[in-house]
Amino acid sequence: MAATTLARLAALFLLLAAQVACEYGMVHVVSEGGSPKGKDYCILYNPQWAHLPQDLGKASFLQLRDWTASLLCSPGDLPASGFSNQIPLVTRGNCTFYEKVRLAQGSGARGLLIVSKEKLVPPGGNKTQYEEIGIPVGLLSYKDMLAIFRRFGHAVRVAMYAPSEPVLDYNMVLIFIMAVGTVAVGGYWAGSGDVKRRYMKHKRDDGPEKQEDEAVDVTPVMICVFVVMCCLMLVLLYYFYDHLVYVIIAIFCLASSTGLYSCLAPFVSRLPFGKCRVPDNSLPYFHKRPQVRMLLLALLCAATSMVWGVFRNEDQWAWVLQDALGITFCLYMLKTIRLPTFKACTLLLLVLFIYDVFFVFITPFLTKSGNSIMVEVATGPSDSATHEKLPMVLKVPRLNASPLALCDRPFSLLGFGDILVPGLLVAYCHRFDIQVQSSRIYFVASTIAYGIGLLVTFLALVLMQRGQPALLYLVPCTLLTSGTVALWRRELAMFWTGSGFAKDLPQPPWAPATTLQPPKDSEPLSTQPPGQELPKAPLPTKELPEPAHAAPTPEEVGAEAPATEPSILAGSSPEPIGQDQAQPGTSA
Repeated sequence: MAATTLARLAALFLLLAAQVACEYGMVHVVSEGGSPKGKDYCILYNPQWAHLPQDLGKASFLQLRDWTASLLCSPGDLPASGFSNQIPLVTRGNCTFYEKVRLAQGSGARGLLIVSKEKLVPPGGNKTQYEEIGIPVGLLSYKDMLAIFRRFGHAVRVAMYAPSEPVLDYNMVLIFIMAVGTVAVGGYWAGSGDVKRRYMKHKRDDGPEKQEDEAVDVTPVMICVFVVMCCLMLVLLYYFYDHLVYVIIAIFCLASSTGLYSCLAPFVSRLPFGKCRVPDNSLPYFHKRPQVRMLLLALLCAATSMVWGVFRNEDQWAWVLQDALGITFCLYMLKTIRLPTFKACTLLLLVLFIYDVFFVFITPFLTKSGNSIMVEVATGPSDSATHEKLPMVLKVPRLNASPLALCDRPFSLLGFGDILVPGLLVAYCHRFDIQVQSSRIYFVASTIAYGIGLLVTFLALVLMQRGQPALLYLVPCTLLTSGTVALWRRELAMFWTGSGFAKDLPQPPWAPATTLQPPKDSEPLSTQPPGQELPKAPLPTKELPEPAHAAPTPEEVGAEAPATEPSILAGSSPEPIGQDQAQPGTSA
């Protein structure tokens, strides 16, 4: 059993090693006539056949011979004059890569380009074949071949080279700043807004529109339903991508416009103009008579998302608009969705941790193509007829000169889930900070832990050269850090159950006491003992007056009323009074 397990691990290691051996390169194409200017195209090559120079200046420009009418699988497919000092361009299929390259090398070719209408795969072989072959072999997509002939014609010269990949692209810095900034701002906004809603709960909103959106508390049942829906949607997208991608794009346009409105509304409401309201009407939404400035803001947000929807495939600038809309959407979700306890945070993060790892690392063993369902859906299937990409990601183009910028990964991506899921924990930490008055130590620690987890994700991406489930690193960093802080402060039990939110908070001076009511003339004052009116007198239950006691005389009541009633109406009574007055109402 142990030997079998070791053999399987060795086979898996060899498989990973074979994948690492596959690299991206470039083929630089120039016209024999000297114009137009040369251009690079992506190729996939295996350095075990022959290495390519890293610098274009060290690569040889050779004539490209279009031999795509032949599969080059037998000696009869060779031209009579051979391929002396040329790079033949042949069609993929009917035989192995080794047979094609052996025939090309035997006829004098200095390299070989194989055109593939399917997804590019590494041109593999065995050790003996690698030692026999001494010319480079690259796979070129059929689409790029048509683009070359359309731009340069058939009389072209090409040079194959493979510039070294940068260890870290600068776009990772932009993604890091956007992600950590969104989590920090969203967590701070959600926590502050939640506490403000608790203090201002006594106020009635009589205006046409609400000033604050009501947050939704997430329950364990909701978490389970959400994860099941995520799994179902991901599998459906994998099998019906071309049909469902437009549904996701429409949902993103609607949700992002709502998020943009939610983020800009607090700033627009401070403007000194546009306060007039629309006239009375019976139309949906307009019957609330919104302010003109808020109505214009809603139209602007809807127009912004529509502009992105129309020009979403413009790689030059559409990614900036997508990232801006995505950030506002994440901020809106962090403000709207609330995890009430650390227990709920732990459940959500651990379940999505398993979900992320399964669909990235396990599904390649379950699919026929051997590709990860998560990566395939996030980057878009290579055989998609629509060539659309899911918008639920932050995307930044590669800023360094790299073959990956020409191949299938021109953008670096970070999914919204990798921001929202840890961000909900950060928001909970900030709310708990305010409740226990801990100088935001939980909030700061969880935000720093998120940034560290994101750096570890980037490091794993560089070392493994494949898509990584970010929650694999973010969940342990954030959960362990926040739990450790709670344990260190000896607040783990209260942090786990969220009990800090159940107790009454000491109200600030600006918050009027909602439980204090002036005595009405119709109520008999004799039912309220005078001792309960004193500011510093506690109100234990055993001190309630017995029925045998006589009621206070009118003179005694009249002597106390002037001293007590004005302080209650003014809302300036000391804090113990508010607590003592709240207890009789609670026990009644």
